[in-house]
Amino acid sequence: MTTSSTVPHAAEAGGPDEAAERPPATESTPAGKGPRWTGRRIDMLVTLFYLLGAFWVTIRAWIDPWGRVLGEQAKDQAFNEWMFSYDAHVVRNLDNPFFTTLQNAPDGVNLMGNVAMQLPGILLSPLTMVAGPEVTYLALMTANLFFTALTWYWLLSRHLVKHRFGAFAGALVIGFGPAIISHSNGHPHITSMWLIPFILWRVIRLGEPGRTVRNGLILGALVLAQLFIGEENLFLTAVACVFLVIGYAISDWRDTRARFGRAVGSLAIGGGLVLLAAAYPLYHQFAGPQHYSGHPGDQKPATILSYFAYATESIGGGKNSAAGLAPNFTEEVTFFGWPLMLIAVAGIVWLRREPIVRVVAAVGIGASVLSLGPVLHLHNQRNLKIPGPFALFEHLPVVNAMVVARFNIITTVAMGVLLAVIVARVAERARPAETSGLPVRFLSLTVLAAALIPIMPTPLSGHDRPGVPEFVTAGTWRDYVAEGRTVVPVPVNGLTSIRYGSAADVGFAVPSGYFLGPTSPDDNTGRWGAPPRPTWQLLETIQKSKAGDDPIVIGDAERAAAIEDLRYWKADAVVLPTDNGTDVKLLLALESLLGPGTRVADVWLWDVRPITNN
Repeated sequence: MTTSSTVPHAAEAGGPDEAAERPPATESTPAGKGPRWTGRRIDMLVTLFYLLGAFWVTIRAWIDPWGRVLGEQAKDQAFNEWMFSYDAHVVRNLDNPFFTTLQNAPDGVNLMGNVAMQLPGILLSPLTMVAGPEVTYLALMTANLFFTALTWYWLLSRHLVKHRFGAFAGALVIGFGPAIISHSNGHPHITSMWLIPFILWRVIRLGEPGRTVRNGLILGALVLAQLFIGEENLFLTAVACVFLVIGYAISDWRDTRARFGRAVGSLAIGGGLVLLAAAYPLYHQFAGPQHYSGHPGDQKPATILSYFAYATESIGGGKNSAAGLAPNFTEEVTFFGWPLMLIAVAGIVWLRREPIVRVVAAVGIGASVLSLGPVLHLHNQRNLKIPGPFALFEHLPVVNAMVVARFNIITTVAMGVLLAVIVARVAERARPAETSGLPVRFLSLTVLAAALIPIMPTPLSGHDRPGVPEFVTAGTWRDYVAEGRTVVPVPVNGLTSIRYGSAADVGFAVPSGYFLGPTSPDDNTGRWGAPPRPTWQLLETIQKSKAGDDPIVIGDAERAAAIEDLRYWKADAVVLPTDNGTDVKLLLALESLLGPGTRVADVWLWDVRPITNN
């Protein structure tokens, strides 16, 4: 069956349930029960392949989930593990899932503005309570790869191309391509793309006669769920839908006009549902405590040459393959390699008369151009000084917080859909051609393998995680810290704070943290972490000091500042770990500031309740 119609036309042929029950007509199998059994067997093999692939990528952390971190972003993983601990705390204590003072005490963190992933975190809270946030994080990262590939396979094989092998190849690019693999280094909110196919399918079906209310309610429910999984993916999906609608309108204006009124009605219903249900959390995000505006980092645009290279974690790549071509290790979201790029260009030219190809090409090219940023770069060191279209939008709210290279996540999806269509069309034309003796399928598989194998992932790295003192993990801290009060780990930094808090099931508050927040009470420009307090800066300076540096004097002013800071943090205890050898400089500094400490388990402890509870 050659599907040359546009996707919305194809949607009118039957509902998703009907389509799911019918075996695709593209497999060459006998009539009767054969196709159903063959199709199901293929589905099972594809499912198993994706599952094994997901574990292949994450295996180095599964060796010891509690002792190793996955990939190269230990800070991002620590933040997510703290969030999963907090979600379990929310379930146990019915606490606020959108704001907390248990991190960055006493000011707190706006969780809606910090990719808190409340939906998966709360759903997985039983796993967190039983096995710990480390296992929850790793399980979600693994599941994201598996379910992202599987749900895109469903959409492609059941609705868009109805060719299982084409769908397998396309979903492989989407679920295991460089974009999602690079973000598997600490960004589960990006790799959680398993609801997006259902959202897109519902958008494609907007405007169907007699289903205005139904489509609106379903779309609204899906969008609402995605809001609490990852807003960034939701924003990217909205951008993709804009390109999709524009491309489809150009391709078939008559049908677009016919659907317009019903589609707007569905969008109004879905939008109303989302606003009604999400008004309070969205208020928290944009107007609540610790809200911020913009992003403190640079825009991180993609580079032109990166599309033709291979990513660090790809089979065809390596340690230096992406050097100078990507903003950083986690933003290697292009890197399709030149063979796949050639296939894509050739496929667009070959199938240019097919509406689905024109629409997908418009989406992919539009997103790629946006990802190049306000000024085009050939590579990181070569500014072409040519303005890009993104310059028109870079100062808009929400857009101004965007990491620009991530628009290529849309491009990755477009590439996967395009590849699925190309494979399906080649398969349809292969049998007649092979009657003349030309081995079309063999040659096609060879070309496909040459394009896909180099971009497939290698296992992500696994690294030993820093230890957390037994004083924290064994619960000894409970003898010294009241509910809602703060433990101050020394050195005071965001990573140490959230690791301690996560290990204690967020039973105590911590100063600092790893989050985005306002620069100051009077300036809501986004910044990383909390503004450092004087004692924090003093201890950091002492820790970094070297022999020969000018001596750092601790006098009455520093002691007074320490007391003020501890009262500000609402601290009950200050702890300095001894598990890897006590930092003598910090120990002497703390004794000068607070007097002699007490050795408790594997920490030096300063019980500061007498001076902070006054």
